Amino acid sequence: MSCHTRPDGPPYAGGYGVNTPFGVIYGSNLTPDLKTGIGRWSLAAFTRAMHEGVSRDGDHLFPAFPYYAYTELSDGDVQALYAYLMTRRPVSATVPPSTLPFPLSVRFLQEGWKLLFFRNRRYQANPSKSAEWNRGAYLSEALSDCGGCHTPRNLLGGEKMRHVYAGAVVDGWIAPALTDANPSPLPWTADALFRYLRTGVSPLHGAATAATMTPVIRDGLALPVVSDSDVRAIALYFSDVDHARERATDLGAMMRKAVAISSHRSEEKYDSDAYLYHAACLSCHANAASGPLPARPELALNSALTLAEPANFIEPVLRGIGSRDGAPGLVMPAYAAALSDAEVARLAAYLRRTRTTLPPWKDLEKKVSAARRDLPYE
Repeated sequence: MSCHTRPDGPPYAGGYGVNTPFGVIYGSNLTPDLKTGIGRWSLAAFTRAMHEGVSRDGDHLFPAFPYYAYTELSDGDVQALYAYLMTRRPVSATVPPSTLPFPLSVRFLQEGWKLLFFRNRRYQANPSKSAEWNRGAYLSEALSDCGGCHTPRNLLGGEKMRHVYAGAVVDGWIAPALTDANPSPLPWTADALFRYLRTGVSPLHGAATAATMTPVIRDGLALPVVSDSDVRAIALYFSDVDHARERATDLGAMMRKAVAISSHRSEEKYDSDAYLYHAACLSCHANAASGPLPARPELALNSALTLAEPANFIEPVLRGIGSRDGAPGLVMPAYAAALSDAEVARLAAYLRRTRTTLPPWKDLEKKVSAARRDLPYE
């Protein structure tokens, strides 16, 4: 739905623009309309598209459609998807053409891309792992395509398979690494990740913001679409990828240390950057020594401050978080009109300096200015 439904448009009727480094590709109409949708597609044609990335008329599909992940889907799940889509309400809707320049727009050339980066295969269970782990791996790798956002890509748009889940930039946001290279101050245990995927909030990590992860949590993984057992399987799989159990030695002590770091210090009354933070942010981000509340994300525990680049801090500060943008029930005002580029940069530098032991971010004001230019209303 996220790629095949335009804003405020009919479900699955296409028209959503997927931004790629090469141009915009619009999601096709997946309703069973006979002329503009997939109403004339047979199960065999649908299966070939899912498993091989080839359309009904024999053209190669662009890999903005993640057939390289869906190739691992079982035949039974492909049949279930086909049955579901064929029972949606038909919608007559023609989608815009892609903006890919020549020769990238020539579908025949996708054959070369496939030779380099695509392997037609089904998911193979790991016999050394539990059934729950394998269920989580199948859901994450095949059905959910988590690597589509969290695995970096090369210059040709292929995933760097030597760096699976190592993190990537998506629409100006950083999708953090899901391996033990994840910069979160506390490891993502299976319980913490389950709570985050189910509710959008983890007290020991923070809350979902207005990035591409929000529709995954609110819609893609929402009850009753996905059961608790399947979300737990995904959480178990990624906590193993992250080696969280080995690193989760004393989460309580680590949490208390982070909260103590964020507590007000008397010397900060002479710090103009601290004053700016207290005026704009402290009322919502202050936590007691007993531990952070879900409604008050503790910034000293949030990877937005520990990532190598400040994008995940700058974006929510400028854009804010609306009632439909982040975790349910959490909102944050947009500061684009209230704070200058220099003031947002000062906030970022102050928090990086006082909540982490990492080196300062460089060229902060330029990065804030660049992010501001991408705001929808400027």
